[in-house]
Amino acid sequence: MRTSPNVIITGTPGVGKTVHCEQLAQEIGLKHLSINQVAKDRGCFDEYDEELKTWVVDEDKLLDALEDEIPDGGYLIDWHACDLFPKSWIDLVVVLRCPTTDVLYDRLSSRGYHEKKLEENVDAEIFGVLSDEAREAFDEEIVVELNSEQDADVDSNCQRIAQWVDSWKQSHAQNAD
Repeated sequence: MRTSPNVIITGTPGVGKTVHCEQLAQEIGLKHLSINQVAKDRGCFDEYDEELKTWVVDEDKLLDALEDEIPDGGYLIDWHACDLFPKSWIDLVVVLRCPTTDVLYDRLSSRGYHEKKLEENVDAEIFGVLSDEAREAFDEEIVVELNSEQDADVDSNCQRIAQWVDSWKQSHAQNAD
């Protein structure tokens, strides 16, 4: 039985997933697991998409690479997708949103995203693609949408997530008794 939950922090590129995960890892002690880094380190790529100028992750290889770690709990999973993870691995899905697309556009531009990739990600944010994916893949009660537009949002979001983790740990400790 897990003693710490697994939390996915997901959203369109540029919404602050990594910033949230890094701050939470320091504050609450869960391990920050950057799926992009895992895919690079463990060779979980399928092919290179020339049009979008990005590597395509082989989801089966990725899940195989993670199946001995994540089920034990204690992870903040940082990735732009969540629907490939088994429900049994995940306790909370946080979808970060940046509703002001000018802010998101500027963030992605500063990263050097080319126009096609930039437009695709801004459109995904406008249409709430990742929120829809999260709600289709997981039970509604474990999916939370939080705004991540301003610096102050990071602190308040992290506070909410930390409170949820504390509550999860308390309820699971009581259930173990």
